[in-house]
Amino acid sequence: MHNDIKVIDESRQGEPTMLQSSSENLSPKKLYLESYGCQMNFADSEIVASILKNEGFETTKNVNEADAIFVNTCAIRDNAEQRVRTRLKDFKKIKKENPDLIVGVLGCMAERIKSQFLEEEKLVDIVVGPDAYRDLPLLIEKVEDGQKAVNVILSKEETYADITPVRLGNNGVTAFVSIMRGCDNMFFCVVPFTRGRTLTRPRVLLKKLNNYLTKATEK
Repeated sequence: MHNDIKVIDESRQGEPTMLQSSSENLSPKKLYLESYGCQMNFADSEIVASILKNEGFETTKNVNEADAIFVNTCAIRDNAEQRVRTRLKDFKKIKKENPDLIVGVLGCMAERIKSQFLEEEKLVDIVVGPDAYRDLPLLIEKVEDGQKAVNVILSKEETYADITPVRLGNNGVTAFVSIMRGCDNMFFCVVPFTRGRTLTRPRVLLKKLNNYLTKATEK
């Protein structure tokens, strides 16, 4: 499983995340969330969408109707930064037509490129690392108040174990379950520097699986 989470599925690169919509949200803000990299990044995008769903956002595949655009990035592939840069320039054009639009970068590239994209080239409003997604509502508030927002601090505790996103896919309703975060291969792997050291909690994992099973039986 450790190696599997770093497998790159080329057919999914740039795929927008879609979660089940909420009938309780009568006038949702729209979130466009594009993902690059390994399965862990796609799983994290669903966590991000779930956190923002609680703040009134619903996912969309139409970037032109979005109130917020986020790109979840990969630091492993050589061409990843260039692909992300190209997409951010596309989103900057949309932002010129809609100045209230929020654009942000998430994930593994966040620490390395935060100054370049946020301050020098002014391509984004928000930069957030993999362990700081719970802070997104506060960071969005800062941007809405006219500030730039950054949080790339790594955590020795965060597993997002209490968040159980359910996505809409070609095979119906499905869900990722992450059994670990981070990596301990310090000599040849970039992951420890972008996601931190290995972190897993078996009891919490079992609780998360039970939560999914409960949701499935309720459906």
